[in-house]
Amino acid sequence: MTRGSTAFALALLATTGAAAASELAPGNGHSIHLDRFSGAVYYTVDKDGGYQVVATMASGSEVQPIRFVSTLTPGQRLIISVPQAFGQPSADFEIIRDGDVLLVQEPSVTLIDNVSTSALIEE
Repeated sequence: MTRGSTAFALALLATTGAAAASELAPGNGHSIHLDRFSGAVYYTVDKDGGYQVVATMASGSEVQPIRFVSTLTPGQRLIISVPQAFGQPSADFEIIRDGDVLLVQEPSVTLIDNVSTSALIEE
């Protein structure tokens, strides 16, 4: 079942034009390169079965890094997004928990939803 879910998730990502995703094992690190930020992501399994995801990133060796920590249950996802100039798409890195599998979607460029953006500007 898990392999079928993983194959489905990867196929869905491929058909939506999103960047390719890869499976991450507990305790293994994965490099992140998102616009001008670099770092690593890994996860551990907590006693309740949640996947505690830790992503640490910095924009240079002289800059204090920032850390994102989130516990994901099946069906949840975490997105780290770097905004660009006004009107430009953001650069996004996505981590998806699909059952017992954690998928790391390589950074992609996401177009901002014009409908929600225009509603924010009008208010």
